[in-house]
Amino acid sequence: MLTTINDFLWGWFMILLLSGTHIYTTIKTGFIQKHLIKAIKLSVSKDDTTNGNISPFQSLAASLASTIGTGNIIGVGTAIALGGPGAVFWCWITGIFGIATKYCETLLALKYRVKKQNDTFSGGAMYILEYALNAKWLGILFALFTVLASFGIGAGIQINAVCEIFCETFDPLNNYTVNIPGHRLSIVSLSVGIISVPIISYIIVGGIKKIASVCEIIVPVMALLYISGCVVILFINSDQFIPALMLIVRSAFSAKAFAGGAVGTSVITAARYGIARGLFSNESGLGSTPIIASCAQSKNAVKQALISSTAVFWDTVVVCLLSGIVIVSCMIKTPSSFSNLDGSRFMFSAFRQIPGAGSVILDTGIVMFAVSTIPGWEYYGECCIDYLFGNKAIRSYRIVFIAVLFISSVMPLETVWTLSDIFNALMAIPNIIAVLFLSDIISKDTKYFFHSIK
Repeated sequence: MLTTINDFLWGWFMILLLSGTHIYTTIKTGFIQKHLIKAIKLSVSKDDTTNGNISPFQSLAASLASTIGTGNIIGVGTAIALGGPGAVFWCWITGIFGIATKYCETLLALKYRVKKQNDTFSGGAMYILEYALNAKWLGILFALFTVLASFGIGAGIQINAVCEIFCETFDPLNNYTVNIPGHRLSIVSLSVGIISVPIISYIIVGGIKKIASVCEIIVPVMALLYISGCVVILFINSDQFIPALMLIVRSAFSAKAFAGGAVGTSVITAARYGIARGLFSNESGLGSTPIIASCAQSKNAVKQALISSTAVFWDTVVVCLLSGIVIVSCMIKTPSSFSNLDGSRFMFSAFRQIPGAGSVILDTGIVMFAVSTIPGWEYYGECCIDYLFGNKAIRSYRIVFIAVLFISSVMPLETVWTLSDIFNALMAIPNIIAVLFLSDIISKDTKYFFHSIK
């Protein structure tokens, strides 16, 4: 039943809903993507205002920490396996248009954010729906779905990914286990859970300032490490770089099969999996990252929205595209090494081309991606718990979140994956309603901002 619901929500329903919103917001904002260079400059500039909890760059880093993750590495491989090399092109296109939706939802989150009693700011789709659209019931639903999703995609899935990496490295044959009634616990996974609990607890108890300061350090390091590995592989496969680009574009508009693990696909199939992976990767339209953006030190909602929109550029337009080119170039060079692989293992095969250090770089990158995602999603859930039940309930939520984190390190998570996908989709629906119904306000504020600059 859960799989049926998930397949419907993340099938053509969600693809058309989010893609249509991306195109609509692009038109409504006068193609906000043309201001990307300015947005990047703003993201590394100091803001002389103090109306917020964290700096604009810390807000961006925290947003990137929760979006750049295993989906950029493993997800791109599965998209290519199911949709062919052309899926990379459609994933990239989704990122380009998704910048506009990310801009719009962040602008609204800052415009309707609220100041708490402890002089901190809180915002997100729940406040937008309540105060701008007088639809508190939709705000409650959004907050509830976000809390539930935080336990899955924020805690369970991320720590499980880390455990898999360590198990493959230190106990590939699963020799070290301890038996409990009805289940065999991996000692390696158990150790990861025990070590992770105090580290994550220390970060999240420090609140948004601690989370942002940690992400400010981790995100540039993890991105540089992974991108450097990809650049090295492309240098090794330099003779396949142009052919890989040509194949990606050609496959996006043809039904030609490709030898090397990817099935023969149609244009529709390539578009479906490419768009779906792009939408899921950058979270544009889900309403999650604007919650952190609402804390930024900025009196101008448009300016911070521009900064936040660059997260989609780095996540999908850069990292996902780079991952796709790396995989396709390797598939052209050594198709036999991909013929019997599951799509989730494509990038692992590609990084083996770096002598000695390839696996270490990729494993370290995945661990850093996963670990940095956990505090960001915990904060999303924390803000929604505050909205639903008040500040006093946050401590209880943190305890439950940490408990889920530990339990997930030693438990199979097939059902958790499905539930997380469902709750993410359900988050998106009320958030998109807010964006579409308030698009005239977004357009007006955007025009006023750029007119005032001129």
